[in-house]
Amino acid sequence: MMRSWDHWVEEALQKLQHQQLVGSLRPIHLHSAPALEAQKPIEDEFNVFDELQPWDRSAVRVQITEATFQKWVHDIPSSGDDDGIQSFKKLLLFSTNDYLGLGSHPTIGKAAAKVALEHGMGPRSSALICGYTDYHRLLESCLADLKEKEDCLLCPTGFAANTSLMVALGSVGTLLAAGKTPLPDEKIAIFSDALNHASIIDGIRIADKQKSVQIFVYRHCDMNHLDALLSSCKIMKKVVVTDSVFSMDGNVAPMVELVKLRKEHDFLLVIDDAHGTLVFGKNGGGVAEEFNCERDVDICVGTLSKAVGCQGGFIACSKKWKQLIQSRGRSFIFSTSTPVPIAAAAHAALIVARKETWRRRAIWNRVEDFHALTGIPIKSPIISLVVGSEEKALQASQSLLKYGFHVTAIRPPSVPPNSCRLRVTLSAMHTRHDIEKLVDALSPVASISKN
Repeated sequence: MMRSWDHWVEEALQKLQHQQLVGSLRPIHLHSAPALEAQKPIEDEFNVFDELQPWDRSAVRVQITEATFQKWVHDIPSSGDDDGIQSFKKLLLFSTNDYLGLGSHPTIGKAAAKVALEHGMGPRSSALICGYTDYHRLLESCLADLKEKEDCLLCPTGFAANTSLMVALGSVGTLLAAGKTPLPDEKIAIFSDALNHASIIDGIRIADKQKSVQIFVYRHCDMNHLDALLSSCKIMKKVVVTDSVFSMDGNVAPMVELVKLRKEHDFLLVIDDAHGTLVFGKNGGGVAEEFNCERDVDICVGTLSKAVGCQGGFIACSKKWKQLIQSRGRSFIFSTSTPVPIAAAAHAALIVARKETWRRRAIWNRVEDFHALTGIPIKSPIISLVVGSEEKALQASQSLLKYGFHVTAIRPPSVPPNSCRLRVTLSAMHTRHDIEKLVDALSPVASISKN
């Protein structure tokens, strides 16, 4: 069936070529030497470190004004205005997605500053017009290597990456139906986990509006339910899409079972590795590397705004899929490309993460610390502490704020009613002492007993 998907994508591309609708990426070279040739000397200029440095703590140490603090404590809505000279409250962040603390790394900041001084923000346009440069291409190549895929497509955000991919998937059915509404058995059957990220859901809904897909939602991580849905579906072109690490619960998709089902049902497997990239796997390749199934994941979506510490999204895939997505993914086509300094910073972050392996060890040490102190069997740096009602969640968040911890209450529509929670995220920049103090503060508000 994977050969069938290759055939379907190739046929869809041929339809686009016949209509002269294939989008092309033509990199504008800003480097004095070709980017890929210049990669090694660029890497040699990067300063890396063997342990936590003083500046690393700025990734988790922040401050807010007294006015903002009081509004938060008393649940008063805020539009972000802070007028006049005010005193500040220092807080310890337990809500950041900067899992490795790379957002405050001086080498990454210097990479962005250097490129900004030389080239400003770079050509400002969509990637298909003039917004694609050798910096973007270099970053795509590094991401493709990280994910062990043939190629990669940069997108302005992780949200745009998912919506672009889902729309492009749906376009296969329309293109193969010669531009007409596909018959029921000609559509693309998309099987989506019930707790997938909003960007996946919205992308599928857009594809559904084009009447090119049939949607099946399986119960969260329920492989028996997915198996039953796949077995009863008569549509040939099947796709299963799932978060690798679920953002509100912190649990990991059952990759071993998904790979087994893929072999049985011959579907295209897509994962959104937003919270897994650089965190999971020996080399930071993500959840697929962690479970040794990179070859079984056909398309891997990711973001540059979490463990990479920058901004943007990407889709790691084959060259044919890349060409199709850049030709049919509307969120990619109609968005201005990532500014060049951000692309340079993200590339530097990947190099630093590869060399400073202690960061990945540190984040998992903090996960183990939390487990040892509470007995809660967490599987990722995301800790979901369900408290129930919105009122309880807000009170718990406000209580933690008074103790000096920045932990937000997660409420609908992010989670279902009566499952409001505290979403705690750990960082490599936290210390065991930080975790101990947090657990002490959590004990009275989240039914946690400290071991």
